[in-house]
Order: sequence, then structure tokens, then C-alpha cells
Amino acid sequence: MAEPSSAPRPESAGAATPAAAADPAMRSAPAAAAEKTQVPKLRVTDLHVVYRGRGGDDIEAVRGVSFDIHDKPLIGELVVFLGPSGCGKSTILKAVAGLFPPTRGEVLIEGFPVDGPGRDRGMVFQQYTSFSWLTVQENVEYGLRLRGIPAAERREQAHAILKAVGLSQFAAKYPKELSGGMKQRVAIARTLINKPKLLLMDEPFGALDPQTRWEMQGMLIDISHREDNTILFVTHDVAEAVYLADTVYILSKRPAQILHRVDIPTFEDRSLAVKASPEFRRCEEQLLALLYKQ
Repeated sequence: MAEPSSAPRPESAGAATPAAAADPAMRSAPAAAAEKTQVPKLRVTDLHVVYRGRGGDDIEAVRGVSFDIHDKPLIGELVVFLGPSGCGKSTILKAVAGLFPPTRGEVLIEGFPVDGPGRDRGMVFQQYTSFSWLTVQENVEYGLRLRGIPAAERREQAHAILKAVGLSQFAAKYPKELSGGMKQRVAIARTLINKPKLLLMDEPFGALDPQTRWEMQGMLIDISHREDNTILFVTHDVAEAVYLADTVYILSKRPAQILHRVDIPTFEDRSLAVKASPEFRRCEEQLLALLYKQ
């Protein structure tokens, strides 16, 4: 198994490269020293997760996963976990969220151990999770209301985030009146309004049609840069991984292990046409080759 590198993505846009090529010994001494002293935004070390299945048997979902994600202020970063269906990608996300305690290993947020769910992490699932009896605005304000934020401040923050996700004109609607894409925008807005340090997204666009899915992907990229978010995103769609990611971790079949880290070049053109470009195709082919090499 290839050892995942913890090196941050270079600022220059080069060809996508497996982690094995990013040898710390090849970087400059000052850069390597800075990395060692910097506390990562997220550090996962030797993560193992075994849980009890419905039949009473123990299921090993994650084995020995380690990686660092360093903060990139004023940039935003999108890290994608790519692997076959059922490999354990979602379990890694749930361990970071504090929903699955590690069987072995640890998860640290800015140096502090994760011991359960917290406001510093927000999670968006594939299933629509809005409260059916609340309006869009009330759904988005829900977390703020639980925290005792005054009504006027809640409204102001909700208006701003609904505008950011393109839902201002639907604030008074109920979830049953929305399309699937709009429901996911509500879920993203409801999560972002709490300003989490990490936004965890578990195949959130998997149930959407291709056109809506592409629109949501573009919106997510815009939000990640505008809101300066660090986003962990799970998918088994190679094109989605290339389009969204700064960094891709390729996972093995269950139990999930990191096989490769791949840094994706920056695509200046985010129109649909970029997916037909030679550079985009080369990245897809590289990821596919690494996936099927297992």
C-alpha cells in the first residue's frame, strides 16, 4: 500500500501526481520544517473502525488510515475520498464527525481529539434531511435557534447564506415544495450557517440528475472559496472527483485503506466544457487506472 503524503498541495497547477511522487525528502528544508511545526486542521492517525453488523457479526470497515489536512487560509480546500461502493469511505467521514468512535487510532481537529459530534464539524448526507414542518428559512435558522441566537440576527444570517446558495426566493417554502437539488441546497445552507471548521459531505449529489448535479458541484466550488471552507467529500464518481477536488485519496475495497494521494490541477474554466478537455480526461484516466490497479 502506498504511504499517503501529508504534504500540502503545491500552489502551481501541475499534472495530477500520485502521493508517492511527493517525497518529503525532495522538498526544500524550510518547507519540510514548516510542515512539521504546523498543527494540521485535521489529523487522522492509524484509524481502524470495526462495528457490529445487523447479524451480530463484527465488520471491519476501515484499516490503518492516516492523513493530514493543513489549513489554507483565504483559499478553501476540497478533499475527495474516492473508492468503490461500500468500501468504507462514509465510515471515515463518520469517524471524523464523531458518529463512529475509532476502534483504534485517533482523529484530531487542530490538535484536539474528537470524542463525539461537535459544532466544529457539519455533515451533509445523501438523503434529504430537512424538517418537513419548517420552512426553508426556519430549517436554515434551526441550529442558530438551538444556540439561543436572537431572532433578528438569525434572520440576517439566514438571508445571507440563502442568497449564497441561490435560495433567497424560496425562503418561505416548505421542503415538499422543493426539487431534490433545492433540498440539498437547504442542507448545505443549514450546515454552513453554523460556520464549521470542517464540512463533511457524504455523496450529497448522488441522487440528483446529471444537470442538477453539475450545477451543485459548481455551487460547492464557489462556496468553498468564498466561505474559506475545508470540505471532505465522499464519492465513487471519478468525473466528480476530478471536477471538485484539490486532493483525491484513493481507497481500497473494504476495509478501506489509502492506496494513493493524487493532487488535481486547478481548472480555470469551470464550465461543463472542461469535462471534455484533454487535461480533465488525463486526470480521469489516471484515477481510473489507480482504482482498477487494486
